[in-house]
Amino acid sequence: MEKIIQQGAEAIIILSKSPNGQGGQEVIIKRRIKKSYRITELDEKIRKLRTRSEGKLLEKASKIVSIPKIEKIDENTKEISMEFIKGKKLSDNLNEFSLEKQKKILKEIGNSVAKLHDSDIIHGDLTTSNMILSKEKVFLIDFGLGYISKKIEDRAVDIHLLKQALEARHFKEWKTLFKEFLKGYQIVNKKESKKVLERFKAVEQRGRYKDKY
Repeated sequence: MEKIIQQGAEAIIILSKSPNGQGGQEVIIKRRIKKSYRITELDEKIRKLRTRSEGKLLEKASKIVSIPKIEKIDENTKEISMEFIKGKKLSDNLNEFSLEKQKKILKEIGNSVAKLHDSDIIHGDLTTSNMILSKEKVFLIDFGLGYISKKIEDRAVDIHLLKQALEARHFKEWKTLFKEFLKGYQIVNKKESKKVLERFKAVEQRGRYKDKY
C-alpha cells in the first residue's frame, strides 16, 4: 500500500512497504512525475537523467554522512527507493529542544556539511526541513537539487541557504546556532573552510545589496 506524504514540482514522495524488507519494513519512494508541457521523449530522457544523477549523488554521500540507506534506483520508473527514517524533522522540532541540545545538533550538521563539501557534494537545499533527528543522529535528506562542484562559491551559497533557514524558522536563537554550525564546519578542513567562509561573507554582502535595492 502506498501513501503520498509529499508532493513537489518535480517529484512525489511516497511511504510504502519494502518488498525486500522483513516484517513490513517501510520505505520512502521518490518518484519523478511526468511533465505534460514537455515532448514525451524529452521528458523521459530528462527524468531518467535526473534520477540517475541524484542516485549517484546519494550513493556517494552515503559513504560520507548519515543519509537514508538506498534500496533501489530505477531509471525506467524514475524512482529512488530508500530507507524510511523514523525521527523528528528539525524544521518542526528544533525549537522544542534545550539550547544545549540545539547547539550540539548544529555543530553535527556543520561537520556533516563540511564533509560533503570536502567531497565536492553540494546539497542545494540546505534547510532544517531536509534534516531528521533519529536516535541522536542527524540524517540529511532530499538531494534533489544537489550536484557535484569544486567551486568555493557553490559551497558558500549552500551555507547561506542554511543561515536563511535558521533565521526564518529558528529566529530566537539563530545567531547562536549558526555559530555552532560554523564551529562544526571548520573542524573538517580548516584551510578550505577559511576560503569558503570568506566567500560566504561576499555572498551575504551581495544579498544585502539586492535587498536594499
